[in-house]
Amino acid sequence: MSDVAAFSDPLERLKTLPVAQVTRSGGRFLDEHGEFTHESLDDTARRLSAAPHLICARSWAGRLLNVQTEHCLDVLELAAYVLPAQLFTPTPRGLAQLLGLPAPQPGDDALLFLRVAARQLLQAPLAPTYRYRAGFSSLAMLMAQASWPWGTWLMGTASAMKEDRRPIFDVLPQWESEPPPPPARDVVLDEEDVLAQLSAFLPKGAEDREGQRAYAKASVHAFAPRTQEDAPNVLLSEAGTGIGKTLGYAAAAARWSHEAEGPVWIATYTRALQRQIDQELTPFYLDRRRKLVVRKGRENYLCMLNMEEALSYAKGGAARSSDAVLIGLVARWMLASRDGDLVGGDFPAWLAAQFGSNRAASLTDRRGECIYSACRHYRRCFVEHAQRKSARADIVIANHAVVMVQAARASDARAMPTRIVFDEAHHVFDAADSAFCAYLSGQEMADLRRWLLGSDSKRRGRGLDARLGDLTYDNKDMAGALNAALDAARFLPNEGWLARLREDASFGPAEAFLTAARAQILARAQPGPYDLEASVTAPTPALVETSAALLEALNGLRQPLLALMAALAPPEDEDERNAIGREDSARMDGLLRLLDFRVGAVDAWCQMLTSLGMPADDTVVDWLSLARLYGRDVDVGLRRHFIDPTKPFAELALKNTHGVLMTSATLRDKLPQEEELEDDAWRAADVRTGAQHLILPAKRFSATSPFDYAGHTRLIVVTDVDKQDSARVAHAYRQLFLASGGGALGLFTAIARLSRVHAALFEDLLAKDLPLYAQHVDPMDPGALIDMFREDIDSCLLGTDALRDGIDVPGPALRLIVMDRVPWPRPTILHRARRSAFGGRSYDDMLARFKLIQAYGRLIRRSTDRGVFVLLDPAAPTRLFSGFPNDVDIQRIPLDEACAVISEFL
Repeated sequence: MSDVAAFSDPLERLKTLPVAQVTRSGGRFLDEHGEFTHESLDDTARRLSAAPHLICARSWAGRLLNVQTEHCLDVLELAAYVLPAQLFTPTPRGLAQLLGLPAPQPGDDALLFLRVAARQLLQAPLAPTYRYRAGFSSLAMLMAQASWPWGTWLMGTASAMKEDRRPIFDVLPQWESEPPPPPARDVVLDEEDVLAQLSAFLPKGAEDREGQRAYAKASVHAFAPRTQEDAPNVLLSEAGTGIGKTLGYAAAAARWSHEAEGPVWIATYTRALQRQIDQELTPFYLDRRRKLVVRKGRENYLCMLNMEEALSYAKGGAARSSDAVLIGLVARWMLASRDGDLVGGDFPAWLAAQFGSNRAASLTDRRGECIYSACRHYRRCFVEHAQRKSARADIVIANHAVVMVQAARASDARAMPTRIVFDEAHHVFDAADSAFCAYLSGQEMADLRRWLLGSDSKRRGRGLDARLGDLTYDNKDMAGALNAALDAARFLPNEGWLARLREDASFGPAEAFLTAARAQILARAQPGPYDLEASVTAPTPALVETSAALLEALNGLRQPLLALMAALAPPEDEDERNAIGREDSARMDGLLRLLDFRVGAVDAWCQMLTSLGMPADDTVVDWLSLARLYGRDVDVGLRRHFIDPTKPFAELALKNTHGVLMTSATLRDKLPQEEELEDDAWRAADVRTGAQHLILPAKRFSATSPFDYAGHTRLIVVTDVDKQDSARVAHAYRQLFLASGGGALGLFTAIARLSRVHAALFEDLLAKDLPLYAQHVDPMDPGALIDMFREDIDSCLLGTDALRDGIDVPGPALRLIVMDRVPWPRPTILHRARRSAFGGRSYDDMLARFKLIQAYGRLIRRSTDRGVFVLLDPAAPTRLFSGFPNDVDIQRIPLDEACAVISEFL
């Protein structure tokens, strides 16, 4: 049937559209005559290549079969267009839940379901209550022109609906200017009021948990008025799984924000927990867009100017078909999104992965190119909305990185919130390490060049002159400093710098330094396909010479940038300040903050180059790094990290607050009993959170998990598997997964080992009807893989650190965890310095213990859960297991016996 027929009557066309469902064992088909068939993978590939089919997850199917599937009609993409900004698992079962339909059974029922789901989605826009009318037909036409199969179908639907025909950017709400809020009041919380708030948060009829009540009362300490300058009230609070810590600290936070009329920031390390807290607290904030705000870094939010340019590019036919389709889907999402968070918010992560996550992320402001009030979308900007809401919210759900960056960039103490809760506080050390470090590399310098000069080849590469724009017209000092800075920046690496390094054809002092750094690394590092590193001790003559030339060039750039900052600074005269205007003033302030950040990076680079070859500073460690991906160089440069990054964190962030609650299920390091002295367990918490650097010591609180770990879990160390033998390791995973009947999570310390085990396991598990998903193998983001794993209680999932820390799967869907080996820290130059500073072997033990207990903690998420934790490392020392619950026995047994224990226990 022609496109004209599909345009005129999509529902009639749907009745005879063939349907396909692809699995790793082959394909199931429902043809136009209503006949069901099952085909091999080769035959499935031929059928899908020959004709369009209705399908679920076409991109995944195309990669599995190694065929093009752009002509197939993916019901998931249809759902993303018709019901934008709705999160659901990218499976037939997840789609059924979204649409309120019965979940289909695997097999032929799933094929029939796809037709039913597509029909309901095509009919949904015709309902009087349909909410997503803006841009419906115009975006469908754009995507049809890009050969998106659903485009003409949706244009047929649009012809029968009442559409909002306003330009899509005009649909978005605008923020209004408001005076800054007054500072929060000093209040003293009453513990009974906090307990009453906790009772209001709990579901009706919920059991009274004494541990949660004690936790909520202890949290009051972090909200007490400060008694000494630079001395916040800090509470280190360890609460085991099942205590209910989120609502416990939320009760104190909500009570304080209400009485003090100030915001409380709740910071998490993972997006999963950020989303979970938002979902838990939303029911208690009716006006949640005002009182409860999710805040992330600027690079997470859609940039509307980027979006407008991308749409224009697609309409002009210059974009690739797949890019134009993605742009259309992002535009649909933009009109429905809660807050415009494109990376970790309500834009489906599986959809970003389907088209390439970097393509979607390129629509954010990743390079600080914002032009602030000069942008025509400034009053609709998602980032500006989030910042203004945060200033007046009761609760701001942020992440560790945002707090760290705000502390690092803050020009004065007023930029920091006075009360912060750090959930997942065991990751504060890592977050601080990422925030307070410096990297003088090819990519970083090339990024600075793009920020200053713009990009020759990328349409969204706006230089500093575009961001300053008309501000320089009547300001000779500003114009002169800008031109001098742009001229001085031309020595920075331009596009193609990496290829010139490989060809030994570097251009300018920056590329010459990178060439010398790469040569020293290759001369001293152990060869291999992964990242390489070398110390800066006794630098080569070439490195010394090129570093001096680069230092001179960076200082030549620094001076005009400082002059530009001086020209942008607010005038001292009040009348002159008022003459600037509020919007231009905000724009200048934003540019001033960005320039301050960029000059700070240049200062750090200059300090690193100045100290190159000199005696090492005992607070930092420098080294040369060559980053590689699949054996190819991707970046090279000089790194600097604090040996203890919590020291700048305490100085810049903690001291500027009045109260901080740091909480986790694993804060203390529980040493073996024969080694443990008084306060040793808490000393690790002080080190990992920065509390040791504060004037006043932190108060401590702990609450033990109420779960019966001895009765509901088993701990096994397999004694007869050689962890160096990939075939034996794969065999062990196979036997263990089969013994549990699925519901298994396999954790690895290296992606290469994960890939080898996946290849060896897949067919055998498939034959037993146990689906196997794998991070770094399946074209899905970790969040989507976890959702699919959670949905199918007999599936298995392989992953690395991101799954160990970010997975929350209660119930039988996760009943077995297998780790391939003890997660010892990687022996890097940085780790060697920290190991020396923090206790040698005991520091290694502490890091491994925490990773083991974090993995084990995934097993029991509620009182009825049961599970087995298995470690395939017969050499694992017993001292590493002291962090596990005391009443859980550790069995060191052969693989066959371990499988028998698992089968019997589960």
